[in-house]
Amino acid sequence: MTIDKELIKDDLYQAVNGEWLETAVIPDDKSSTGGFMNLRDGVEELLMTDLDKMVAGEIDLTNDEQGEMLEYYQQAMDFDKRNALEAKPVQPLLEKLKALETIQDLQTLASEWVLYDLPLPFSLGIGPDMKDTSTYILGLSVPGTILPDTTYYQPGNEAGERLLTVYKDMSQKVLELMEFDADEAANLVEQAVEFDALFIPHMKSSEELADYTITYNPRTAEEIKSYSQDFDFLALFKELIGQDIDKAIVSEPEFFEAFQGIVNNDQIELLRAWLIVNLANSQTALLSEELRQAGSLYQLALSGSPKTQSPEKHAYYITIGMFSQVIGDYYGKKYFGDQARQDVREMVEAMIDVYQNRLKANTWLTPETIELAIEKLDALDIFVGYPDTYPEIYTKLIVNDEASFYSNTAEFTRQFNERDFARWNKDVDRSEWGMSAATVNAYFHPNHNLICFPAAILQAPFYSVDQTRSENYGGIGAVIAHEVSHAFDNNGAKFDAQGNMNNWWTEADLEAFDQRAQAMIKQWDSIEIAGGKVNGKLTVSENIADGGGLTAALEATKQEDDANLAEFFMNWARIWSLKARPEYQQLLLSIDVHSPAELRANIQVRNMDEFYETFDVKEGDKMYFAPEDRVVIW
Repeated sequence: MTIDKELIKDDLYQAVNGEWLETAVIPDDKSSTGGFMNLRDGVEELLMTDLDKMVAGEIDLTNDEQGEMLEYYQQAMDFDKRNALEAKPVQPLLEKLKALETIQDLQTLASEWVLYDLPLPFSLGIGPDMKDTSTYILGLSVPGTILPDTTYYQPGNEAGERLLTVYKDMSQKVLELMEFDADEAANLVEQAVEFDALFIPHMKSSEELADYTITYNPRTAEEIKSYSQDFDFLALFKELIGQDIDKAIVSEPEFFEAFQGIVNNDQIELLRAWLIVNLANSQTALLSEELRQAGSLYQLALSGSPKTQSPEKHAYYITIGMFSQVIGDYYGKKYFGDQARQDVREMVEAMIDVYQNRLKANTWLTPETIELAIEKLDALDIFVGYPDTYPEIYTKLIVNDEASFYSNTAEFTRQFNERDFARWNKDVDRSEWGMSAATVNAYFHPNHNLICFPAAILQAPFYSVDQTRSENYGGIGAVIAHEVSHAFDNNGAKFDAQGNMNNWWTEADLEAFDQRAQAMIKQWDSIEIAGGKVNGKLTVSENIADGGGLTAALEATKQEDDANLAEFFMNWARIWSLKARPEYQQLLLSIDVHSPAELRANIQVRNMDEFYETFDVKEGDKMYFAPEDRVVIW
C-alpha cells in the first residue's frame, strides 16, 4: 500500500487509511469495521470453527470445563428446541409480575430477581472497596434506563425521540409474542416509558460519571434504610449475604434519596408495567429465533446495523460470554503460547522502565510526588496473554441435559451471582482476570493497580514479528503505555500503589496536573466530527492516556538502533482505522469515554515535536498545532 507523504501533513489518518476506507465494507451485523473490529472478526471466525470441530470430534478436549462449554453451545445451537418452546420459559416469571400488587410483593421477589439478573428499579453488586481494596464490599447502584444517557431525554433531542419510538414498537411486538393482547401491550409500554422517565432527574450523565470516583459514596445501614419506607434494602442484603451489613457503597445517592418518591405503592401500576416490559425485552435473546429477532430492533437502531447476528453467531457469543475464561484459556494456550507471553511481558516491563525514566526527568512535579509515582509503577501488576488458571466457578458449571437452554443459562447466572455475594467482606482475589484471553482489548484496573493485555490483541497491526520494532512500538507499545498512563490520568491519579483511593499528591502538584488536564479538555472539546462534537470532559481520561502512551512509546522507539519514526507514527494511525455507521458514531459521541478513532490518530501526534520533524509539517499545514497549543502531560 502506497502512502502519500505529502497528505500526512494535512491528515495522517487519511494518508494511512484512506485507500482502505474506500473499499472497506461494514458487515451487516456489525456497527463498524477496522483495526480492532477486524481482529475481533478474526477471533470470532477462528473460535466458531474450532467449537464446531470440537463438536464433531475433530479437536480433542483438554479438560472437563471445555466439555460443559460444548454441551452448553450445542443447547444454544439447538434452534428447533428453542423455537418449539417459544416464550414458555419466561411465562412463570411474567406471571409473578402480573400478580405484583404492592412494594411488599416486590420485596418477596427481589432476592430471586437479583440472583437471576432480572430487572429491578436498582442494581446490586460486589467489588473491591475503593478505599480498602483488600476487601470486597456491597454496591447499591441505579437501574438501567431505556435511552443510553440522560442527555437523550432532554426536550428536542431528536435521537432520543427516534429511539423511544423504536423501543415502543419493539416492546409492543415482544409482548404480543409473549401472549399479551395488543391493547394491554400498548398500555404496558406507555406506562413503562412513563416510569422510566421518573428516574432521569435524579441520575447522572455519562459526562459526570466519567469521573468514576464520584460513585464512591459509603453509606451506613441506617442511611440506606431511610431511602424507602416500603422497600427494606437491609432485609434484601441479608438474604443475599447471609448476615447484617453495616455499610454499602451507593453509586448515586441523589437517586436513592428520591427513591421513595418513585418506587411506592401509589405508583405500583407503573412499576409493574416497567418490570414486565423490561423482563420481556431482556429475555428475548434466550428464547425462540422469532423473539430474538423481535427483541433486537432497539439495539439495531442504536448501532445502525441492518441485521442482527446470525443464530450461529448469537449461540457462539452467548457461549463464550458464559464460559469466558474457559475459551480464553483454550485460545491463549493454542494460539499465543508461553514464549510469546514472555516476549510481550518483557516489552511491557521495558515500557514501564521508559515511563519511570520519564518520571525521573519530569520538570513540573516535586521530587516527593515523583517518588510516590515511581513507587506506584514499581507495584504495578502485569497480566499478559492468558492466566495460568481460571476461577473455580467454571468447574461447577454443569449442563443439565434434561433442562432447556434457558434454564441452564438461568442456573449458571445464579451460580455466578451467588459466588459474588459470598465474597462480601472477604479478601479480594487480585489474580482474577477481568477479560478473557480471547478479547481484543486491554485494561488498567485502578483498584488492583494492574494492567492486562489479553492474547487476542497481540496481533498485527498491534504486534507482529513481521513488523519492524518501530511499527510494534507505534502499535502495541503505545497501547501498553496507554494502559500504564491510566495509572496517572485524572481518575487513576487518585489511587495509590495498593489501588486505594488516596491523595498522594502535594497540593501544588495536583494543581499543576489539573491545569494540564484542563488544557487537554480544551484541546479536544467541541471538535466537530460525524455530525456531532467531541465532549472534552467525557473523554479526558482516555485522551490523557493516549497522549502519555504515545509519548512513552516514542521514547522507547528512539532508543532503538534502527528507529524509524515515520513507521512509528504511521502504524499508530493504522491501528485506529475505523469505518462506522452514523448512528453508532452518534451514540459513541454521547456515551463513550474514548474519542473517535480518526481523532485519536490525528490529534495526539500534533502534540509531539518529533511528528513535525519527521514529516516536515509546518505552519499552514492542516496537521499543524502552534507550540503553545500542544499539550504534553506525561
